Amino acid sequence: MIVIVDYGMGNIKAFANAFERMRQPFSIARSRGDLAPARKILLPGVGSFDCTMRLLDESGMRDQLDEMVIRQKVPVLGVCVGLQMMARSSEEGARPGLGWIDGEVKKFQPAEGVRIPHMGWNNVSPARKHPLLEGLDDTSRFYFLHSYYFACDSGADVLATTGYDGTFTCAIAHENILGVQFHPEKSHQWGSQLLENFARL
Repeated sequence: MIVIVDYGMGNIKAFANAFERMRQPFSIARSRGDLAPARKILLPGVGSFDCTMRLLDESGMRDQLDEMVIRQKVPVLGVCVGLQMMARSSEEGARPGLGWIDGEVKKFQPAEGVRIPHMGWNNVSPARKHPLLEGLDDTSRFYFLHSYYFACDSGADVLATTGYDGTFTCAIAHENILGVQFHPEKSHQWGSQLLENFARL
């Protein structure tokens, strides 16, 4: 069972629709007890870093998520700000992140004429083979909308990159912890493939 974490700042309906089309069983967690059926966890996120972290803390699910992800090793996929929340910290705010992946969230420092936020479709280049990227390659295109990106401490955690005023990490993988900066729920067949891959892990 995939459990989508709803702490008030995620695109829940879009993911629910995607899993319904796939005929993939899922549930939505709004409290600690709702996480119990999870064999995989999806952590979405939209909005500012501090607001999302505050709402997650207030939801009562934070400690249980730490238990399941860090100690029980339940696979988790963070999406957009859901990925950024996995870092130690973000330049967007003052609150600490979850600290599940060694790294920090950085703000783009674009050259003159480069627009921020980064918004639109980009090719994604896998950095290595991984079951999450099965059937995807550097011709696969995903939808992005963000002004910050995840900077991993270790290159071994980089799963894929994309180009926007340079190259940045757009997907990470460390053991059971996975994250993508782009929006698979808005990325047509490529996003559906990635979500199907996650469901099969």
